This record gives sequence, structure tokens and C-alpha cells, in this order.
Amino acid sequence: MTISERVKNINPSQTLAITAQALKMKREGKKVISFAAGEPDFGTPENIREKAISAIREGFSHYTASSGIIELKEAILEKLKKDNEIEYKTSEIIVSTGAKQCLFNTILTICNPGDEVLLPTPCWVSYTEQIKFAGAVPIFINTYQKEGFKLFAAQVKEKINSRTKLLILNSPNNPTGAVYEQEELKKIALLLLKYNIYCICDEIYEKLVYDDAKHLSIASLGDEMKGKIITINGVSKSYAMTGWRIGYAAGPEEIIKGMSKIQGHSTSNPNSIAQKASVEALNGKQDAIEEMRKAFDERRKYMVERLNEIEEISCLIPAGAFYAFPNVSKILERGIEYNGKKINNSFDLSNFILKEAEVALIPGSAFEAEGYLRLSYATSLEDIKEGLDRIEKILKY
Repeated sequence: MTISERVKNINPSQTLAITAQALKMKREGKKVISFAAGEPDFGTPENIREKAISAIREGFSHYTASSGIIELKEAILEKLKKDNEIEYKTSEIIVSTGAKQCLFNTILTICNPGDEVLLPTPCWVSYTEQIKFAGAVPIFINTYQKEGFKLFAAQVKEKINSRTKLLILNSPNNPTGAVYEQEELKKIALLLLKYNIYCICDEIYEKLVYDDAKHLSIASLGDEMKGKIITINGVSKSYAMTGWRIGYAAGPEEIIKGMSKIQGHSTSNPNSIAQKASVEALNGKQDAIEEMRKAFDERRKYMVERLNEIEEISCLIPAGAFYAFPNVSKILERGIEYNGKKINNSFDLSNFILKEAEVALIPGSAFEAEGYLRLSYATSLEDIKEGLDRIEKILKY
């Protein structure tokens, strides 16, 4: 059997692989605690579930327009205007099967083979592989713990050349929790305009910010800037709707049309019932978001404090999302003896922790950041306490 070079060139998702391994261990009766999954542990709010049930009863179970129902597009327009101070037309909106498909469609629409895509690291696992799938080239720009894992305009400028087509920004960031501030976003925006570079802004965690952090959409920095931005968002993280698979993108009409063509020949329309439920999510009461955010905030503070108490670990307190991203480079430099060899990389360390402590987490290498681990605090405080106790014990192995 012959596999295409395109598929051979991309790597499987380490996040999904470790999550699958943890689920397998649970089925075998092991008491695995998972810090791996990137989804809220809360149920979808009742008003949203009821709207889905109503849609089923009313027979709303047929094909819709490929790019999404007009009712949901209008709800998205209102949300973007109210929350993000950006105004669009319905022709500048597409609804897809999750924000991940929006990202995939955007990259395929904008990038030609050989184009370069600027990608700040640490970065979410699928950006790199989606860029490679499009035949484009990821150009990594390292960000650092001592600077809060934030990208600076000067770093962007250093990497720009005639092949640069696109920049990907993710704020709040997965895996670091970094949230970009207005001053630096303005500087980056000016570079995009000067060098005619598009920007994908992944804002899926926008509602989950803490302390004094404030989310800002770069597309709100003026109409000229809006013409270079594709804003990606969805209902999965804010409304605990990961399995409903509804994401959306807003951007220049020409790009949205291109994305719609790809979608029309791949998945067609997003799930009809989930679209109706998403209208309710955006238009209905919003109290559940703050309830989740407060719970995440409490867990965030506890997890980071405990991680910093573990010898040889240092961890910044994240400003957004629901992940801690501890630096374990000192542990890797020391090396842990296991099965006759020393563990000296984050992938082997995460496997060691999964097998011996029965705690699932994600290696930093999955995010182009060796020497780190990602732990999700989208789980109960009880599990966080137990899981961190197990990790501390096993790292003294």
C-alpha cells in the first residue's frame, strides 16, 4: 500500500495519543488521573442542551448551507460586535466542524507550497502539521519563560522575508496561558500591514482569562488591519461544548469564500442540531462561563503553587486558558533511571509518569518546547491534589 508523501510528512497528535493511552488504562481498571485533555470538565449548560433537543423534535436534521445557517452567523456577528468590537457581514463568516477545521481551511486557502508561516513557540500541536499539510513551511519563533512566553514585534520582523505569507497568533495561548497586550499587538499589526502578511488569530480561550489580563482581538485595531486578519473562535471551551464540534471564522470575504469551497468538497455543513444549540449558546444567558472561569481560577492557583513546591520544577502562573506549563529541564538534565536508561526528554518523562504514577499529561515536545510539560487543570480540585501528589512522589524515584 502506498501512502502519500503529504500524509507521511505529518506527525500524529501526541495529545490525542496520550489521551487514548490514558483511556485504555482506565478501561483496564487503573485509576488514571488525566491532566491531558483540553476540554472543560463541566457539562454543557442546560439551556443549550434543551435547544438541541428542540431542534431534534422539530426535525431540524437535514443539510444546511455548507458555511452554516444564517441564524448562527447573525449570532456570531452580534457576539463579535459586542465582545470584540469588530463588525462583519454574514458573507465574512463561516461555521465549521470545530475551530480546528476553520484553522485547516484557512491555512489551505491562504498558503501555497513553499510559503512560510511564522509560528511562535510553544504552540498548539496541530498548527505545525496543518502548515506542513498545505505544503507550506513553519518558521518557528521561540518565546521564553522569562518573558512570559510572549512574542515581540522585533522577533517577527527578524523572520520576515519575501516568502512570508502568514503569522499565527494564539491568545490566550495553549499551552502557556500567555495573553497578549494591546501595545505589542499594535506593533505586530503595523508589521503585518507594512509587509502584506495575513494573520490567523486563534481566540478559542478568550473567555478564560484571570487576574488583570484582558483579551484583545487584533482585528479590532482598525478596518485596514481587519482586512489582514482571520479570527478563529468557537463554542467548545467557553460553553463546555467540545463534542458538539462547532467553530467559526471571520475574515475577508474572498478568504471566507475560499474556505467555503474547501468545506463544500470535504465535510459539507457542520452538524445541523449543534448549530441550533450554538445559537442559544451565543444568544442565551452567559452565567455558566463565569462559573467555569472561577472554578478554573481556583484550580490554576493551586496547581501552579504546588508545582513550584516540587523540587527542580518552575512554573509561571498562566494568565489565560486552563493549562499549567512547568519547566522540567532540571529534572531532564539530572535524568531519571528507568528500565535501564536515563530519561532525558519530555516525551519519555510523560510516559514514565503515565505508567508509574498513572497520571496523564502532555510533553512539551508536542508544542515545539522541549523541557516542559503541559498539565490541564480542567479537572476536579480533588484530582489535581491527588495527581500532583503522585507526580511529586514519582519524580523522587
